[in-house]
Amino acid sequence: MTNSLMPADAVRMIGIQKKAGEPLGVTFRVERGEMVIARILHGSSIDRQGMLHTGDIIREVNGREVGSNPNELQELLRDCSGSITLKVLPSYRDTPAPPQVYLKPHFNYNPATDNLIPCKEAGLAFFKGDILHVVNKEDPNWWQARKVVGGATGLIPSQFLEEKRKAFVRRDSDTSGMLCGTLTAKKKKKKMMYLTSKNAEFDRYELQIYEEVAKMPPFQRKTLVVIGAQGVGRRSLKNRLIVMNPLRYGTTVPFTSRRPREEERDGQNYCFVMREEMEKDIKESRYLEHGEYDGNLYGTKIDSIHEVVNAGRTCILDVNPQALKVLRTAEFMPFVVFIAAPELDTLRAMHKAVIDAGLTTKLLTENDLKKTVDESARIRRAYSHYFDLTIVNDNLDKAFDKLQEVVERLFIEPQWVPVSWVY
Repeated sequence: MTNSLMPADAVRMIGIQKKAGEPLGVTFRVERGEMVIARILHGSSIDRQGMLHTGDIIREVNGREVGSNPNELQELLRDCSGSITLKVLPSYRDTPAPPQVYLKPHFNYNPATDNLIPCKEAGLAFFKGDILHVVNKEDPNWWQARKVVGGATGLIPSQFLEEKRKAFVRRDSDTSGMLCGTLTAKKKKKKMMYLTSKNAEFDRYELQIYEEVAKMPPFQRKTLVVIGAQGVGRRSLKNRLIVMNPLRYGTTVPFTSRRPREEERDGQNYCFVMREEMEKDIKESRYLEHGEYDGNLYGTKIDSIHEVVNAGRTCILDVNPQALKVLRTAEFMPFVVFIAAPELDTLRAMHKAVIDAGLTTKLLTENDLKKTVDESARIRRAYSHYFDLTIVNDNLDKAFDKLQEVVERLFIEPQWVPVSWVY
């Protein structure tokens, strides 16, 4: 056994602090019957406290032996709160390897305009979506990082510092405005879509700062999620992609509780089910989203997404933006495309051209067009941290070419994805 080879005084008692219900951000593996720390998630509470390291062996938690089941240990720690005492056999690496931490920032940063940075010249400027390799996190406020694409190492604000800064700005400036916006938006919207997942209530106040990412070889995404305002052309782009490449792309058939019309066949435009069955499945969280319209329920069933994926196709989803929080997991591995509305003048001209060509009889008012532009801007503000690609649809053919070119590249180029999809 390992412990017979270690001097008795090598075992240390370490105290860590934990809030009730807060995830610890540590994973364990069993090696020779010992419970070893396999990974410490960047930015987690344990990472910030800096008391534990990858490779350390955990012997006891609050005087209790840990056994050899990693899941039981995770549950034990999850239920603890306040001060926790751990009996630890440190890994004793004299010179730990520099952490291979890669981050995707969700904000732009310019050290020249930052009053907090100790030395503006030492700062590293970056844009939202750049990939940063963090090489040193010893300072709680200023991390050392470099861009993956090349360049010198510089200082960037830590997660902790940026959280403080953004929380302060948000509290002072826009909380009331956001609340008003939420309430008025909900009043106006008659056809609401509801998410049925546990984390359905989209948290408008979550601070999007850095996301830890990992580099994956080329692979086929399970889902391609197309987001955008009503009337911006999402459905046309989705349908064209499926028609052009039916072996690679598929989509779900929505479920509804309404009766089929004479010409409708079950499983084509809709899957028709009894209202009681649909309500039961909604309660059991089997729907990604659902809504009620004219007294009938409509929704996208989660199993129907898996059916398309299991058939070897990427499932194209045209859903409400709130669904992104549920979809952006290893279960669905989405590539998220935001179809943005063009300027109002362009949208007006595009609509006139479609009417003149006799492609539609649905005449949109100036108010309808303005609503599309406003809704598009609102979606971008609230959800842009989820977008992998943004396409301004000022020409449907060009927008389609761009969409097809980018999604084809996923099959041949490495991809940076959230680290939680890999570990």
